[in-house]
Amino acid sequence: MAPKTYDDIQVSRLQLAGAYLEMLKAQPGRPLAMFAPRRVGKTFFLDNDLAPVAKKAGWLPVYADLWLQKENPLAAINHALAEALDDATVPAGELGKVAKTPVKRVGVLGASIDLGDAPARAALPASPELQFDALVARLHAASGKTVLLMLDEIQSLGEVAGSEKILAALRAVLHRRRDMLGAVFTGSSQEAMARMLATAGAPMYQFAQLLDFPALGDEYLVALANHFSKVHPGKRLDLDDLRKTFARIGFKPRLLRDLVKSMSAEGMTDFDEGVRRYIHDARQTLGWNALLQPLDAFDRLLLAAIARGKPPLGQETLKEIGRHRPVGKATIARARVAIERMRGAGLITKAVRGGARIDDPLFAEYLATAEPEDLLGG
Repeated sequence: MAPKTYDDIQVSRLQLAGAYLEMLKAQPGRPLAMFAPRRVGKTFFLDNDLAPVAKKAGWLPVYADLWLQKENPLAAINHALAEALDDATVPAGELGKVAKTPVKRVGVLGASIDLGDAPARAALPASPELQFDALVARLHAASGKTVLLMLDEIQSLGEVAGSEKILAALRAVLHRRRDMLGAVFTGSSQEAMARMLATAGAPMYQFAQLLDFPALGDEYLVALANHFSKVHPGKRLDLDDLRKTFARIGFKPRLLRDLVKSMSAEGMTDFDEGVRRYIHDARQTLGWNALLQPLDAFDRLLLAAIARGKPPLGQETLKEIGRHRPVGKATIARARVAIERMRGAGLITKAVRGGARIDDPLFAEYLATAEPEDLLGG
């Protein structure tokens, strides 16, 4: 069925989901860890592709977003498992409620007998790590299915106090319950995932199979172009330009869709002009200025230097930044502290070949073209 709006355009990757499930079946107890930057469609894939394929294969998918409770990600996992256990043990609807209501007296051939309460389960252990193990076992027993645990933003486990204890428990349960549990991890920080999963001596070292989650291909781009032509008869979007723009914005499907929607509003087919207008749209600049607001003058100009591809710790870079009166002293030590702070805020990330880069490609283009006076006045 042809989409009615741009927002209706979706691409299913059931074949990829099936391949991932086969990997899990072939290596019981060993999870898959998929890396890709934020907003490239990992969560959509888990919800709309992997979960349905797993259900069809007789598995029970359980999704947990570890950003739901960043300070205690294991609690987010246990909460997701507890909800799934509740769904598995308490049927939905009025019949389910009646079925679960305790019966005290039952008539038998004119007589009646009293029935005691059903034996209650032992309380869950107080330790969150032991709760995790117990919930997996109980969910498997209640559902009779292999549990597929889908953990979004897995790097959160390595960024909290006591992370080694949590990761050791995760590994132990995945191994111990390998006949009833499979797991898929996703992460948007390659550096954090590598530190957690590929560092010698770490609890999860070489335990998960690391995969680069692939970006959407031409099927999505063609669907966007076809809908544009439907909205604007006689006009078309060049597919090669679409590919280049998709790469330019970091292979983010929703962002590309929003960009095409903004171009469609004016019937525009020039992507360079479309991106320029999108970047400088008041709604975008308002959001980016809000990101800049908590930063001091030094941080803002350092961020702009990174956007322009300049080495943030280079003497010439710092000398240029220091020329601006509000900055104060621009030193390497101060730059290092600023970089760590902005990485923690999600503004920058580590580049593949070292150094730093702006996490949002369009924010980077905005910073790269902004005048220092505009940044300092924001």
